[in-house]
Amino acid sequence: MSSGAEITSQEYIKHHLTNLSVGEGFMTVHIDTLGWSVFLGLVFIMLFRSVAKKASTGVPGKLQCAVEMIVEFVDDSVKSTFHGKNPVIAPLALTIFVWVLLMNAMDWVPVDLIPRIFELFGVHYMKAVPTTDPNMTFALALGVFALIIYYSIKVKGIGGFIKELTTQPFGHWSLYPVNFILEMVTLLARPLSLALRLFGNLYAGELIFLLIATIGLFQLPVHFLWAAFHLLVIPLQAFIFMMLTILYLSLAHEDH
Repeated sequence: MSSGAEITSQEYIKHHLTNLSVGEGFMTVHIDTLGWSVFLGLVFIMLFRSVAKKASTGVPGKLQCAVEMIVEFVDDSVKSTFHGKNPVIAPLALTIFVWVLLMNAMDWVPVDLIPRIFELFGVHYMKAVPTTDPNMTFALALGVFALIIYYSIKVKGIGGFIKELTTQPFGHWSLYPVNFILEMVTLLARPLSLALRLFGNLYAGELIFLLIATIGLFQLPVHFLWAAFHLLVIPLQAFIFMMLTILYLSLAHEDH
């Protein structure tokens, strides 16, 4: 590949990885990430609401069957992992799983299709996979983190929560500061790992799709092979995010 071609490939990849944004610095807002995440959230709500309203006790249709399988799968996952009593956890797990799955699934759309459609309307930047934006994955993780803190205090009380952070793993009072540092690192690592795991896997997948798109005539077979591999990666990442959320909230509800 010539130097000019390399520069062109670099510009192509950089262009596709640039968000449509307004503002500067800390106040920058990624419009495409917000727009696609809200749109896919509405798709989830409307789809499940439509299936719930039309659900019948007879032989279910294909869509109803698929939705019921997802609901039962999430419900079984919650029952096997969450050991407290909280009616919010199952709906929360379902929302996280389906919403993250839909956002990840945008990775299956050919990388040039959506940007070129928006270019027809004068929009030159458009990232259609919200989970390739760390702002989105950290927002999700921070939401989970807020629930962890909320339920830890609600179930254990402020005193119990502070005691949990200071009295383990070492029981002697002189090591309470060491315990606090270790437990705070563990606590803060939860949202960090949630956000970075999801972002890293989806960003790497999107980047490989873009690299495949630069190889020319032979891109289609390679593209379909990588897309087939993503049949596992995309739902797996949604499942991992959901399961870790359930696990962390289960730990928050343990008051012994």
